Amino acid sequence: MKHSSPWAFISSINMPIAALLSLFVCVPAMATVYELPEGAGGLFGREERVLTRREDTLYEIARRFSLGSEEIVRVNRDIDPWLPGDGKDVVIPGERVLPTTAREGIVVNLPEHRLYYYPKTPKGQKPVVITYPVSIGKMDWHTPLGKTRVVTKTERPSWTPPESVRKEHLANGDPLPAVVPPGPDNPLGLFAMRLDIKPGAYLIHGTNNPIAVGMAVTHGCIRMYPEDIEALFPLVPVGTPVHLVNEPLKLAWIDGQLVLEVHPPVNAEGQTVEPDVEQFTARLEQALGDAVVAIHWDLAIEELRKARGMPVVVGLAAEMPDAPVVIPALSRTEH
Repeated sequence: MKHSSPWAFISSINMPIAALLSLFVCVPAMATVYELPEGAGGLFGREERVLTRREDTLYEIARRFSLGSEEIVRVNRDIDPWLPGDGKDVVIPGERVLPTTAREGIVVNLPEHRLYYYPKTPKGQKPVVITYPVSIGKMDWHTPLGKTRVVTKTERPSWTPPESVRKEHLANGDPLPAVVPPGPDNPLGLFAMRLDIKPGAYLIHGTNNPIAVGMAVTHGCIRMYPEDIEALFPLVPVGTPVHLVNEPLKLAWIDGQLVLEVHPPVNAEGQTVEPDVEQFTARLEQALGDAVVAIHWDLAIEELRKARGMPVVVGLAAEMPDAPVVIPALSRTEH
């Protein structure tokens, strides 16, 4: 039987969508592609648990499930990330609330260290979201906020380090050449997508240091696991919009329940910092407005303090609000 597109083929076979997409674009079938939830609620995915084997590390498990390094360590604080041992029960935080930004193109939520991609939906198909962990800019090299777009795509890119980066490496006793050719020493990996941000050169790219994915370690670029950027690269056309946002707090109404997801905030220098519980509480109250809702404040404040990045039910609506509850994204100066 012939089909006009991979999407038509997908619709004709009774297989999980993630597994099907992996046949065409090498998207890992492990918790990266999801049908978009209906309505404005925006909760998708699921929490899972796995038992460690003797040879495992949390960082290897994180990569296996397309999680960032900090993301998995944060919810498994009682487990040694390097030597967890055999038979440890590891939480896989795979349930998420979508960012409030428009569901188009690429959205990168900096506090979450996570990228969301909303591919255009062929007629008759259900929309999906594809999500991956990313690294963002470190202190003094923070990733900028705002809306931009993909302007070029390059396979096997060379890296021309900016003079400022070469000076930094030279000061640390690690001099860089003027140009790093493609290969195992190239920190851009095998694929790079340049963003329309000036001044400077900001990319979404792979890495030759995958253990650092999910941390604030880059010079402002957005870094992905090699297999994740390989999967995303062919899906993203030049011109795709890219939203870089700062949403440490995310909320959703799900069947009358108020779901809260909290991530450690990112400050003006791009660094992850401890949450300001008082400020977070005020923003939550402001977002709820006049909604008639019973909040379990002890639980909510505990989540605001821990910032574990996992959705938790913290309230019940006496009557469903007419509109989704939204906490506006923070600016660079707020955290």
